[in-house]
Amino acid sequence: MRLLDRSRIVYQEVIFPETIHDAAGVAAFAGLPEREVFKTLVVLEELRSRPLLILQPADATLDLKRAAQAIGVKGLVMAGHAQAEQLTGLKVGGISALALTHKRWPVYLDRRAEELESIVVSAGQRGRNVRLPVADFISVTGARWIDAARDEPLLTSTHPPPPE
Repeated sequence: MRLLDRSRIVYQEVIFPETIHDAAGVAAFAGLPEREVFKTLVVLEELRSRPLLILQPADATLDLKRAAQAIGVKGLVMAGHAQAEQLTGLKVGGISALALTHKRWPVYLDRRAEELESIVVSAGQRGRNVRLPVADFISVTGARWIDAARDEPLLTSTHPPPPE
């Protein structure tokens, strides 16, 4: 948020319990549409192990093959939780492109954000997100557009339904 303040970008804080570690949980808690709350994924180029960030809406899943083609690399792999935390210095659930601008990693924003005025993204710590205009997010992070998401299946829970 200090970066946004320095850049004189208007934003709104979205505060939620630190026990929520995913964008879908943030959307549910805050009463926001999942398509407006974006998760920040740490992805590595297969050959060079170079990290990059891809932001996807909560209601979509990253297609790594499609993303690699869009970026123009041979292949991509998702960083595991421990690896993502080690690389970023941030905890999963608080990984933020805004907090990592000093690393100058490539940042990609899912094209579904093109139809939105603003998006909700992590502010750099669990329990705190920000809503800001899409254009300002792109300006501050240098994000490039990517079309590499697929819709989440309707049933994403691995838990059986409650007994009747």
